Amino acid sequence: MDSQRFLPKGAISVDVPYDGPPKTFYFLLLPKTTMLAFSAAIEPLRISNQLARKQLFEWYVLSPDGAPVTCSNGIGIQVDHQMHDLSKEAYTFVCSGTEPMASLDPTVLNWIRRQKAHGCEFGGICTGAFALAKAGLIGSKRFTVHWENRPGFCENFSAMVPSQNLYEIDGQLRTCGGGHASTDMMLEVIEEMFGNALAVSVSEMCLHRRAGDSDSQQISSVSAVLGTRNAKLIEAVQIMRDYIESPLSLEAVAKQASLSRRHMERLFRQHTNMSPGQFYNNLRLDRAFALLSETDLSVSEIAFAAGFSSTDRLSVHFRSRYKISPHNFRRSWAQDGTQK
Repeated sequence: MDSQRFLPKGAISVDVPYDGPPKTFYFLLLPKTTMLAFSAAIEPLRISNQLARKQLFEWYVLSPDGAPVTCSNGIGIQVDHQMHDLSKEAYTFVCSGTEPMASLDPTVLNWIRRQKAHGCEFGGICTGAFALAKAGLIGSKRFTVHWENRPGFCENFSAMVPSQNLYEIDGQLRTCGGGHASTDMMLEVIEEMFGNALAVSVSEMCLHRRAGDSDSQQISSVSAVLGTRNAKLIEAVQIMRDYIESPLSLEAVAKQASLSRRHMERLFRQHTNMSPGQFYNNLRLDRAFALLSETDLSVSEIAFAAGFSSTDRLSVHFRSRYKISPHNFRRSWAQDGTQK
């Protein structure tokens, strides 16, 4: 492999006192991988080499069969190899994206298990944790997935709960929610291997403001979403989010938030232009939409998971908001080939 691929020229340099062999990273791309998350993980490795003026890292891209992989944006990516046995010193990341359950081929899962048994360290990018969970690599370790896919993950793997952080590093398991969180995770890997000075310089080259640590949340706080810091409203919304599957009465929400029902009504009208009931109902419909898109659960199972007493109740509210029934929504995806 041409060394110029791994050692590009640059105008800035950083002294890195390391003379050992390069660290080898493999990226297994599954169908509909998100390109942003994948590229945001590789570029920090490339920039590290460029700044150090030596080959600290090398990286290779795999697909299950060696064929190009079509990303979620429809663009194809050429790969270096098909899946094969790797050195036990290798760092391997499973990259996935939309419809992660549909990409869990038994051949892929068996390969992951075999490489892990051989000694490889594994990680997941965006929804790569779906494959790691199915292959049995997560167990009780801390991990994360993209926030959009969190409800689907929890329904498919009820014994495992992903964090809502940008990334998680727990021993040899490294996972991130995708997007620019891939860069944050790799910057921590670079710092761990080659020091803070290089990680800071790579961050500056990426024009990326580092999150600081893995405890940074993937999505905006409730206060940012609502555009208010009203503590009682924020508390009421968080209670609703915590009780999606088994929704509370509005009286119970108000009581837990130490509000009168009338005061809660005024706060929601003022800051969301909705009643508390409408807001709560939309949260539950958001959950139903996500599960219809990301899981193979039946519509009746999804209805109960989203806190609706029956399929009919879900259908009425779903059609009112999305102008299509849950069954037809799922069927329309299957017909145009974008969802099984």
